[in-house]
Amino acid sequence: MRVLVTVASRHGATREMGSEVAEQLRAAGHDVDEVEPDDVEHVDPYDAVVMGSAVYVGRLGLGLRDLVDRQAGQLRQRPSWLFWSGPVGDPPMPATVPDDVTDIARTTGVRDVAVFAGRLDRDGLNISERALVALTRADAGDFRDLDAVRAWAQGIARALRSLQREG
Repeated sequence: MRVLVTVASRHGATREMGSEVAEQLRAAGHDVDEVEPDDVEHVDPYDAVVMGSAVYVGRLGLGLRDLVDRQAGQLRQRPSWLFWSGPVGDPPMPATVPDDVTDIARTTGVRDVAVFAGRLDRDGLNISERALVALTRADAGDFRDLDAVRAWAQGIARALRSLQREG
């Protein structure tokens, strides 16, 4: 199957998660394109889509939200999955699901939504991001569990295999 993996990531940590997903899908024999959400003109060439985004100030990345606005009908017509990252610390905070995650999941009819802890590197932040981090008292560090990302992606690969057998 031809699969699109598209991830909105401002500082690269979530994009790395998307690359892990793409690698697992390729290992399962799928033809995978990794494309930034802003660069996706149409999703109709793809049999399936995996979307991902970091969460900033309680919202998914603008590029992903725009992609869904442009392609919601096409996304609903193919199997799709959504993941987001953002919680940091031990335990990961915040523990709440951003409203737009629920909205996008409903709008696109995704088969599964996963949340993964993120990475916060204060040195890579601009001044306004640093101020926000200070206000929220977010813990710096890399809290990602790439094994969990890989396991989720392997589940997608199994689902795609089932769809191929059915189709």
